[in-house]
Amino acid sequence: MRTRPSPTGRRAPRRLITLAKARPWLLLTPALVLLGVLLLWPLVRVFLFSLQDYGLREIVSGESNYIGFANYAEIFGNSTLWTVVLPNTVGFAVIAVTATVVFGTLVALLMASLGMFWRTVVGSAIMVAWAMPAVTGTYVWIWIFDADQGLVNETLKGLGLMDESFNWFTNPFTFYGIVALNIVHHGFPFVAITVLAGLLGVPKEMLEAAQMDGAGPIRRFFQIIYPTLKPVFAVVVILSTIWDFKVFAQIYLMPGGSGSNREVLNLGVWSYVESFGQNRYGFGAAIAVLLTVLLLIITAIYVRTLFKEEKV
Repeated sequence: MRTRPSPTGRRAPRRLITLAKARPWLLLTPALVLLGVLLLWPLVRVFLFSLQDYGLREIVSGESNYIGFANYAEIFGNSTLWTVVLPNTVGFAVIAVTATVVFGTLVALLMASLGMFWRTVVGSAIMVAWAMPAVTGTYVWIWIFDADQGLVNETLKGLGLMDESFNWFTNPFTFYGIVALNIVHHGFPFVAITVLAGLLGVPKEMLEAAQMDGAGPIRRFFQIIYPTLKPVFAVVVILSTIWDFKVFAQIYLMPGGSGSNREVLNLGVWSYVESFGQNRYGFGAAIAVLLTVLLLIITAIYVRTLFKEEKV
């Protein structure tokens, strides 16, 4: 292997070349170490807890009680996973992600068609929903659908569409419908602002040429805008999937969502209930590991599919 000539015409020593190649990694080392300590090590600890029968006795004594993959065997042998938790988690995530991305994209298209002043007004307004804490937003939706004096029940009774108040939180479908409204309301501003940033970079000449050729708004979107912004949509879909799969506060704070109504459990709440409600921290950690692996698989499949489409 030849050494690279120096500006003076002399060959640079091999040692300097090696140092130059290692310099980026040396600069990144502090950040990588910090990420390893803050992110990787907690994941390792959760996995180690999932291999133990870890409860209050182990916390007090500080001893470990490894039982191998018994917690995972119990999870996969539990009918609650297959009949309640997994359908709730996956089904809700699919609906919530789709609704959030579609609604956020429609808002972005609306904002792109506005002038600078009204675009700023609309953008500032929707950012209020994004800035609202999840706990605050959840209690607002609980008040709206309250069984006694909720806005929805009072309105429906006032219109004569309902004689008695209805408890929207006891039925799993209406329960998750309210959670979906909460998630979409809180998540669509991120999608709207991100997609809007991409829309402003789409060449107007292409859109005008397509319009002159007779292409309607839908055709222009799917043949010009969507292919151009595919990396942007990949980011918002992946992030929305991660957020909606591990949603916790919006479900736990709802009436019955903290475990009293077992029909509305998802993986995040089930892990919390088993860990801190039943003091089975090892079993709860195994559920958390399962949720993490599921998210990694879904993200990897989506990214791989996206890259395959780009190569084609």
